[in-house]
Amino acid sequence: MNDIAPAYAMNLDTEVSKYTGDGGAVSKKEIERRITQDVLGGYKKYGFGRLVVELKGENKFIGFVGLKYLEDMGEVDLGYRFIKEHWGKGIATEAARACVNFGFNTLELTKIIAMVLPENSSSIRVLEKLNFKYEKDILEDKQLAKLYSLNK
Repeated sequence: MNDIAPAYAMNLDTEVSKYTGDGGAVSKKEIERRITQDVLGGYKKYGFGRLVVELKGENKFIGFVGLKYLEDMGEVDLGYRFIKEHWGKGIATEAARACVNFGFNTLELTKIIAMVLPENSSSIRVLEKLNFKYEKDILEDKQLAKLYSLNK
């Protein structure tokens, strides 16, 4: 619950939220709901979920990364979001790679998907570094997104 305030602050940054479909319009109450229902509920129901990312040696929230089961799609999704000052440092790639390895080696998943807005070229590069392959365009939260997948 300590992550609600920094997650909310991160989402207020229009540079961050323009790639999330949230548009900076997510309330603090919605962030709290996402953490309690989506994240903690996901751990309870499926045994995994998104994780807070902190700088090594510091107790400072810089974003999140992790796997999430999408009931409506029947798929496990890789997601990540970081405070802008930590973009371009390889943190997303490193953290996402650890989550993919966890998904395949510990959870014994056979496939992981990721969805990204077409204009988010940095996120697309992260997925390509991890060997995700473009599958198709989809409509996600009323926005055109690119669906990528990686099979074990």
